[in-house]
Amino acid sequence: MSKGLKLTDILVTIVIAVVFAIIYRLWGDVYNVLKVPGLQLEQLTYGMWFIAATVAFLIIRKPGVALLAEIAAASGELLAGSQYGVEALTYGIAQGLCAELIFAAFLYRNFSWAAAGLAGMASGFGAVVFDYFKGYLLELTTWNLTLYIVFRFVGAFVICGPLAYALVSALEKTGVTQLVRPVNKSDYNALERK
Repeated sequence: MSKGLKLTDILVTIVIAVVFAIIYRLWGDVYNVLKVPGLQLEQLTYGMWFIAATVAFLIIRKPGVALLAEIAAASGELLAGSQYGVEALTYGIAQGLCAELIFAAFLYRNFSWAAAGLAGMASGFGAVVFDYFKGYLLELTTWNLTLYIVFRFVGAFVICGPLAYALVSALEKTGVTQLVRPVNKSDYNALERK
């Protein structure tokens, strides 16, 4: 399999990104409903904004896909009238880059839910860095900041790892992913054993 992105890979990544751009745009409202002062419960769902990167990578399995997917999804969210404005795009770039670094660390050969979860956590780290520079994290007490960070990383791991992996596994069983990555019989047998 070629490591470089083909036009088909790019187009499929963009389609995935468009789907997630719509989800990202709607997710802001869900996220805001979960905000309870001091509890940081919304951080458990923050990882939804990183999932395009891991889903796209788990399907296409090539360098650059996670970054492209996250930038395209954030751009789509922005064009759809994101309540976060241009900030959605800047966060998307950082989140996609951080996910890409994890997949690169595995030499783009690890397609497990654990690797995807670590990529989600890395994206969460990228977002926390931006949050830090916005200044409001400094206003949190130590225990509240700890809750914020732990919930963000746990949620990012679960959403971008096991949830993204389950979604891709379900898509593979339907044959939808064969356009970019033909699935052979041994792949189906491996999926059934899990």
